Amino acid sequence: MFGTLQDRLPKRLKLAGIYEIEAANRFIREVFLPAHNARFARPPQVAESGFVAADAAMLAEILCIEVERVVGRDNTVSHSGRRLQLPASPLRAHYVKACVKVREYPDGTLAVFHGPRRIARYDAEGSELLVPTASSLTPCSPPSRRGLAAAEFVASASRRPALTAAAGGVPAPTRVGTKKRLSDRTKKLTRKELGLTTSAPV
Repeated sequence: MFGTLQDRLPKRLKLAGIYEIEAANRFIREVFLPAHNARFARPPQVAESGFVAADAAMLAEILCIEVERVVGRDNTVSHSGRRLQLPASPLRAHYVKACVKVREYPDGTLAVFHGPRRIARYDAEGSELLVPTASSLTPCSPPSRRGLAAAEFVASASRRPALTAAAGGVPAPTRVGTKKRLSDRTKKLTRKELGLTTSAPV
């Protein structure tokens, strides 16, 4: 439909003898669009508007430039000639060699994401703006267990029973098998124990 109108409109302008932009815009607004709507417009099945207001925070995460970077050995990220120092995180000791995403927003601010989690924000000069909190997760992102805190992991590990521990209320399993029996065979006796004397060779 768009291609058809784009091909038809120049011909209509030529037939009307219009060769200037201002005259063309006036023709479209006053002649072409009213005639087109009168011929093809239909009343909507639902009277309410089909458009909904967009969340400004979601639009900011969409209308940005996103690039992938690998964290350096000094726990920094390089972006547009600047080194972004990643802050200390309770989730892991460092992000060295981790693949992260740097987002540059229209106002010039920057943000570094590791998976769905935002780990740092910076101004246009590369200075950190604030310490990320737990509420800095990108909406509609699945939670990740890779960022399990060390303390939580130790606490959960301490609650787990050992693999070799007996379950509560279950007696220890009895050992299956027989003990090694004593041999009933006689021990081979020496000549001295048998009372035999040895004679020296002549």
